[in-house]
Amino acid sequence: MTGTRIRDIRFFRATSATSRPISDATHDISEIAFYVMELETVAGVIGQGYLLAFHYSPQAICGALHDLRRFILDREYDVHQTRDVQNDYERESEYFGISGLQRWALAIANVAMWDAWARHLGQPIWKVLGSHSRKVPVYGSGGWLSYSDDELIDEVLDYKGRGFTAVKIKVGSPEIERDVERLRRVREAVGSGLKIMMDANQGMDVPSAIALIHRAADLDIHWFEEPIPRDDFDGYAAIHSKTRISLAMGEREYDTVALRELLRRGAIDLWQPDIIRLGGVDAWRDSAALAAAHRIPVLPHYYKDYDVPLLATVSNGFGAESFDWIDAIIDEPMPIEGGFATPRTGDGWGFRFLSEFLHEVVEIPVVSDGIGVSAIGTSA
Repeated sequence: MTGTRIRDIRFFRATSATSRPISDATHDISEIAFYVMELETVAGVIGQGYLLAFHYSPQAICGALHDLRRFILDREYDVHQTRDVQNDYERESEYFGISGLQRWALAIANVAMWDAWARHLGQPIWKVLGSHSRKVPVYGSGGWLSYSDDELIDEVLDYKGRGFTAVKIKVGSPEIERDVERLRRVREAVGSGLKIMMDANQGMDVPSAIALIHRAADLDIHWFEEPIPRDDFDGYAAIHSKTRISLAMGEREYDTVALRELLRRGAIDLWQPDIIRLGGVDAWRDSAALAAAHRIPVLPHYYKDYDVPLLATVSNGFGAESFDWIDAIIDEPMPIEGGFATPRTGDGWGFRFLSEFLHEVVEIPVVSDGIGVSAIGTSA
């Protein structure tokens, strides 16, 4: 038995202090909520990891998390055995497949293990992995289709006032004219000195994406994220060949298949790994290395509190996406100044969720027809 062996795992649910309904081209989101894993070692060191869940599939998510909890605790892993847990659980999950919720569960454990391991070492994660840079560009994200024009302009001006030098706006409205109008209003509001990007969340087809790119040509759009469904690789190649805009893609991927397919077609300019969908720190860094081998910059999806310290350790980091959703419910919001974020200097990831916002998620044993099954409950 060593001090780094995992002794216990607990789960909590939290809701953003800024939670409100929002919409993009493909989803109506009613709540901004998260699941937090707290992993404790024999020595009493605690690591945390979290995933963005919104309002989706709470029973399935909790079930996947508790299945993984039992798997890890039964096998007595040490926190530094991140690769072993990944490989072993992928084999265990083969019957139903590791893509989807089981990989999300695996990822949150991986992130928490890295946090606990770095805390055992008394170092921030970016130092454990080796840092190339101490400052990472960030852009303000949002621009939801559900916003009124006033809400949209207020958000981008707030980002500009806080020193951000780039903002991302949702597109994919039923009418292209509406997208063009919103983009134009943003450009008029922020001026020529701020970069504007657009994101369709896979909500367009090839002709409409090309049409929007041409219609917005005079607005100096920096890059276009997920214009069409993620597996339409030939469609991405068609857009790339018929326009001059940079294409960004990757946030919905559970592996590097899409990256390899788009690289083969010369149809990707920015790789956007999602640390939780990919499976955690190790998989994130593996994908960044593949992108670097093909001179593709890395611009990760959503998780700035993990992505900024990781981007500081790779040679092809392009920037990070910034939302404020967890800032009010953690103890150390990430420092952002002049459009750059600085990795925290505290041990591990350098932040904790505040206990008053965490509601423990527990397994509740129930009996149906004399057969034991499990259900999920939440305690305040």
